Amino acid sequence: MASPTAAPATEAEPPVTHPELRECFGCGMFQIVPALGPDQRADCARCGTALRRTRTDSFGRGIALNAATLVLFVVLWTTMLMTVSTAGIVHDSKLESGPLELVRHGLWPLALIVAFTTAIAPLGKYAGMLYVLIGARAQTPFPSLGRVFRFARTMGIWAMLEVLLLGVFVAFTKLGDLVHIEVGPAVWALGLLTITALWADTAVDPDAVWEAIERSGQTQAPQPEDRSLVFHPGMVGCESCGLVAAHDSAHHAGAEHGSCLRCGAALHPRKPDALNRTWAYIIAATILYIPANVYPVLTVIQAGSGQPSTIMDGIVELIASRMYPLALLVFVASVMVPVLKLAGLAVMLMAVMVVTTELGASRLLKERTKLYYIVAWIGRWSMVDIFMESLLGALVQFGAVVSIAPGMGAVAFCGVVIITILGAEAFDPRIMWDAAGQNKHRPWQFLRARKASP
Repeated sequence: MASPTAAPATEAEPPVTHPELRECFGCGMFQIVPALGPDQRADCARCGTALRRTRTDSFGRGIALNAATLVLFVVLWTTMLMTVSTAGIVHDSKLESGPLELVRHGLWPLALIVAFTTAIAPLGKYAGMLYVLIGARAQTPFPSLGRVFRFARTMGIWAMLEVLLLGVFVAFTKLGDLVHIEVGPAVWALGLLTITALWADTAVDPDAVWEAIERSGQTQAPQPEDRSLVFHPGMVGCESCGLVAAHDSAHHAGAEHGSCLRCGAALHPRKPDALNRTWAYIIAATILYIPANVYPVLTVIQAGSGQPSTIMDGIVELIASRMYPLALLVFVASVMVPVLKLAGLAVMLMAVMVVTTELGASRLLKERTKLYYIVAWIGRWSMVDIFMESLLGALVQFGAVVSIAPGMGAVAFCGVVIITILGAEAFDPRIMWDAAGQNKHRPWQFLRARKASP
């Protein structure tokens, strides 16, 4: 099958990529992505998933923005977060005060998760990205660029400083009636960091980074000079770097079993045992969701009186205090998002099972693929409740006057959030298209480029 040629690029915007065969990780169809100019993108012709985006000066902007983000990260963790006072007692708090307070209450699993998502994962992401972007452009490339880049991208899944910013806002609003609050430099650094981190993510073209690493010679095996644009049975797209190659080519090149020739990641036609693993995560999260709503997440003691409160109790208290926007935010993040995520994953899994029994549930495949990406994105925002409780416990410790202590319900709820994120990562939306018979012959076609979103 001959493929049509792409429209020639203008002299003002010469192409920055070459035509390449790519697999869509949303539906599994192989397609030819044409040569793209700066700030262009190519989407899957069947499900709309982005296959390739190009950026102008990806390395220069990426280095500047990741360096700025790393500086702001240091400011965030070394300066004062908030100063709270009541009844003549003043209490200063830094960001590490939250995890330390959780450890003091015996909630060390929760402290580990908070520290990992707000400190370890972001640091690994920003430092790793800066290392790779500088190292790929250096006259003598830095060692292990591919491994560091894969590590940084994995840490990006768990870096949740933008969710922490929302948690700080919720804690600030909720404390207004209890104590006097003064915002410290760390809060302003967190706000700026969130903006620069998002900008850095959109400025960097990961495919361009992998191509630069390949040009440096740091690949798992020698690469062919001319890559075929024709699909052959047995080809697999690497989920780490996007390279399409024959599944058995790693053996011929002397590489590790089932490894990508470029980045060394394990090659699988589909994510291993996606159905069973996702069902296991859904069941585990559903079981944990019960104690997460039954056990208290916070205990507020004011003037010697108070009682533990569950997630729903906290929402009711916010409504009684006429904090309607905040009550809605907590309800959406703590109740609706986990339920919708569990329900969304269950719907997609049931659809696959129904399709395999030929009951006609192969409709709305494109919509279910979009649902998967929504489910994968929204799950992290439920952590806002965990971050808020960590901050409240650290900020409000005034003895008999007023104090706040996190409860065991927060541990169970955090478990729900983490497990649902793992469930979304374990699911493979391509199996929905496989089950509907859409990938029986693994079709491929030629795409046309369009202007990328800013």
